[in-house]
Amino acid sequence: MKTFTQSQLQAIADALGDADFGLTGSEIGHLLTTVKIVDTDPQMTKRHRLYNAFANEQNNRKQRTHIIAFIRKTIKPERFARQTERFEPMRLNLNRALAFAGLAVGASGTLDAVDAAETLSQATRRAHELRADLTSRGVHPDVLRFCREELLADNYFHAVLEAVKSVADKIRQRTGLTDDGAVLVDHAFGGERPILAINMLMSDSEKS
Repeated sequence: MKTFTQSQLQAIADALGDADFGLTGSEIGHLLTTVKIVDTDPQMTKRHRLYNAFANEQNNRKQRTHIIAFIRKTIKPERFARQTERFEPMRLNLNRALAFAGLAVGASGTLDAVDAAETLSQATRRAHELRADLTSRGVHPDVLRFCREELLADNYFHAVLEAVKSVADKIRQRTGLTDDGAVLVDHAFGGERPILAINMLMSDSEKS
């Protein structure tokens, strides 16, 4: 029977217990119960709680079937119907953790076997994957310029950061303003006759 290594279990627990986009404490308790994994340390932090539960499960059963079931139930898209913004960050975190175990979560929430990663950085693969996904969604070409390997070498944060910064640069180029942040946006889009308009400004809502 296949099992996860200690480092793989730790990485999976870290991804699922991520402070920003991971599971809540109540979700962890519910999901562990659903897949019949003993919640050995419910009082601990989320990451340690999950790791201890997974390690205890695998040590006792000598296989990873119930941990796989936990991941599958966690990443079902329907669970995120009211919090769609959580799904993609959690999926990406999980995929980074699962890469060395030869597993990956697809955009539809399926858990599939893939070639196991051998290096810390899978930048090229992630760059192609992200670009393909964004292209299929009809994203603006300017955003694609920031899906470069060097920006994706660790995670997607730097690509997003650079893409957001590019918006301010483009506003300055089109208006001649030298401001930044909220001041730049207010000067460019505010007032009765804004420098830049993104609609017909026919109603209070459009002006807002």
